Amino acid sequence: MAALMQSLWHPSELRALHKIKFGGAFKVRKFEGSLEHLANTLSDRDFCYAVLNEVSRSFALVIQALPKGLMDAVCIFYLVLRGLDSIEDDMDIDDQAKLAMLRTFADDIYEDGWQLKDVGDGPAYRVLLAHFDKVIRVFKGLDTMFQRVITDTTRRMATGMCKYVERPTALEGVKTCAEYDMYCHYVAGLVGHGLSALFAFSGVERQELVQERELQLADSMGKFLQKTNIIRDYLEDIVEGRTWWPEEIWAKHGSTLREFSNQPYNKRSLACLNDMVTDALYHVPDVMEYLSLLRNEQVFSFCAVPQVMAIATLSKLYNNPSVFSKVVKIRKGLACRIMLDCGSMAAVQTWFHKFLSTFDVPSKDPSAERTDRLLVQALNCSRPLVTLESLAKRRKKSSGVVGLLLCILVVLFLLWSQFGVPEFFSGTVLGSSVQELEDWDNVMRSESTASLNTVVAA
Repeated sequence: MAALMQSLWHPSELRALHKIKFGGAFKVRKFEGSLEHLANTLSDRDFCYAVLNEVSRSFALVIQALPKGLMDAVCIFYLVLRGLDSIEDDMDIDDQAKLAMLRTFADDIYEDGWQLKDVGDGPAYRVLLAHFDKVIRVFKGLDTMFQRVITDTTRRMATGMCKYVERPTALEGVKTCAEYDMYCHYVAGLVGHGLSALFAFSGVERQELVQERELQLADSMGKFLQKTNIIRDYLEDIVEGRTWWPEEIWAKHGSTLREFSNQPYNKRSLACLNDMVTDALYHVPDVMEYLSLLRNEQVFSFCAVPQVMAIATLSKLYNNPSVFSKVVKIRKGLACRIMLDCGSMAAVQTWFHKFLSTFDVPSKDPSAERTDRLLVQALNCSRPLVTLESLAKRRKKSSGVVGLLLCILVVLFLLWSQFGVPEFFSGTVLGSSVQELEDWDNVMRSESTASLNTVVAA
């Protein structure tokens, strides 16, 4: 009901919600009952899709739309990495115990019957890890090439996570932007590497996806998603004792990262937020280039949907004080529209252009010049020939539209006040106004004709 109310003034979103919920736009396996019950009653493969539906509904939709030869591999890849990530995010685990779990995880997924009880940063993740033996059996039934990609990615990601867990200053978060980038590489960029390898080895995409340049682009895809999530999850991470905003950025605007939650409307708080969003915008050109390399329509949609949702989210996070008091998300109806309309590069370019154009950069923001420059670069990936000057004109035009609407409202209010509601809506006032406009138009047409005749005669 809440999703319907949020999209009430967006009819296309209501249609998208209905199409995904009832129209069969995505063929998703549905399972009734609690996840714990399903773990004890479903087959191994069905359990994997049941838990996938719980831990990420949006990813569950796009994963189950992939080609059959690739769908199971990506599902297991996602669950294995979510299990690993959930261990890292569980702040109730002692650091030494956490390090031991992370270091052996890539080997544990080959061990029959392996489970991990009472670990995970949420109920669904605890069920996943408690019944991980079911995931392992499906994993071991995959093609050996897929197994190798999943294991290698898991091992490299776990190694990177350990570097941040074992530091003495782990709870203080990352210090520099370079460290921040490296963390995002380990937890998300490597996912891009792994997915590219799965796409290529499955045969649905070209082998070139695993070459150096293409892997750099895939890394950027993952970083873009991760940075968006880190910005959005500011408050949740602060409460849980995790801090991923780099000190190199937040120290320019405050003495502690936590203080922004106490002063969400303060200019320094918003300047810090805008600085973080601007840092994420660096990745947009790489995102667009990677997507342009994909040839399979289902793989393209799978990759494109999260990226479009990320830029939609960033546009909502930018200069938004609510980031410091709650988790800001896009409307479910909008998310459904995006999922239904990301089947081509032209569609993705249109989405990116739409959301990038909504950034209203405060002229006095410390990052304004850099933000505008990156917005121009990003806009040129979706629609060429955008310059800083044209961007400024577009903002003035937008402001002009707002001003015009305000003027119309003022005029309507004055008419309403003078003539009263009954006369205004009865047509008396509007009818006379329309007649006056028609008379004025006739006069103007007569004068224009006379002037034209004079010119012709001359």
